[in-house]
Amino acid sequence: MIDMANVAYYPRIFDLAHKVFEQAWQAMCGVSYPTLVNDRRVGFPVVSLSSTFHAPLRYGDVITATVAIASIGTTSLGWNYTFANQRGETVWTCDQATVCVNMNTMEKQPIPDDLRPGLRHHLEGASS
Repeated sequence: MIDMANVAYYPRIFDLAHKVFEQAWQAMCGVSYPTLVNDRRVGFPVVSLSSTFHAPLRYGDVITATVAIASIGTTSLGWNYTFANQRGETVWTCDQATVCVNMNTMEKQPIPDDLRPGLRHHLEGASS
């Protein structure tokens, strides 16, 4: 995961973010991402992103990853990611947009109604 400059190789950071994304589904909506994709045939691929590297992520750093829903559309979700090191310093942020698709056809489709309450509960700025 570390390049010759002794910092995390940037594609690995995106891989870590995707792992956070997959894990978030169980906590947010009560369903695992593999169940969504494999059984329900619903996926949320990234269609756009913007990220900023604020500080080096170094070998041995312990990362706290947070993810929040930034927006909920008919067929799309906005996500905000923040990775901080063990000193609480933000090392990476990313805004991503995903689109809900039918995994059989890869055509966009409305976000299933049963997922919306969990997503709304994790909407940034929403009161619980």
